[in-house]
Amino acid sequence: MTPSMTPPVVSLTKSCTRRRALRIVAGSIGMAALPWSAHGRAATEYSPPHRWEGKALGAEGSIRLYHPDAAHAQTILDRCVKEIDRLESLFSLYRPNSELCRLNRAGRLAAPSRDFIRLLNIAKEWHRHTAGAFDISVQPLWELYARHFATPDANPTGPMPLDIAQARRRINGEAIHITPKEIRLKKADMALTLNGIAQGYITDRITALLKAQGLQHVLVELGEFRAIEERPDGTPWRIGIANPDRPWQALRTLPLRDGAIATSGSYGLFFEPTGRHHHLFDPSTGRSANHHRSVTVLAPDATTADALSTALSILPRTDGEKLLRNFDGVEAIFY
Repeated sequence: MTPSMTPPVVSLTKSCTRRRALRIVAGSIGMAALPWSAHGRAATEYSPPHRWEGKALGAEGSIRLYHPDAAHAQTILDRCVKEIDRLESLFSLYRPNSELCRLNRAGRLAAPSRDFIRLLNIAKEWHRHTAGAFDISVQPLWELYARHFATPDANPTGPMPLDIAQARRRINGEAIHITPKEIRLKKADMALTLNGIAQGYITDRITALLKAQGLQHVLVELGEFRAIEERPDGTPWRIGIANPDRPWQALRTLPLRDGAIATSGSYGLFFEPTGRHHHLFDPSTGRSANHHRSVTVLAPDATTADALSTALSILPRTDGEKLLRNFDGVEAIFY
């Protein structure tokens, strides 16, 4: 599909996390009622929807499902919460004993879980699909910029070029040896981050769990959105895209049926007030990519939407549009 035209650029005035780029606007302008409310005969049988709200990998999340048996619905939601916690124990950078943290500390991980192996293999595939724009080994850049801007009177232009070059030498999305028995980082002092794909993966896993229960009319938001079918009245879920400068306002709303939506934005997390130095690093330069304010991807699954929204944020628009031609059923919206 053809991406929409880029709106005029305006200055940064507010910040919000990358993962709330869709959800914040929904709640603040009344669109939160759109996904959860349903009207008509089918909706009445199951109204109101059963809800869970909490966090997944640090992002606010929610699950909305319709089921005639409240007790059974709660049992299903409890299973989802346990699965979210289990997956977070694998992928989190903020749980010291997560598989990811143990791998980063030691440079190797014995007896990795199947989900960890699977996600790393998917990440390596996306590294190849995007010619290196998507790279989970950029964690050394994150650490460098965080240290630099945490110091008093930090140079506002960012870290020294020599320091950036040294960090870049630790980056290689292909230098990850993966077997069922062991995962090993092939370069000294490498470190991985799964922030550009793990929430999409968890969203898909929870969606699969809910589908296995035979559920219809479900909306999962765990950093990314994934829908099972439409709302009970047959209308699509309505998801708002936040204005990067005014995250409480919607630039537009998107219909969602049986698919996924993810947004990456340079305004999501930045290290200094101007927002020029942020978390979306270009591995080829070691600097933050500033081609777009945000990129929203609609795709069949949340893992694809998550990885592609990250990669497209790194690439100039013309390169991003070329990349999109390689994928069926995917649309991107650049701002």
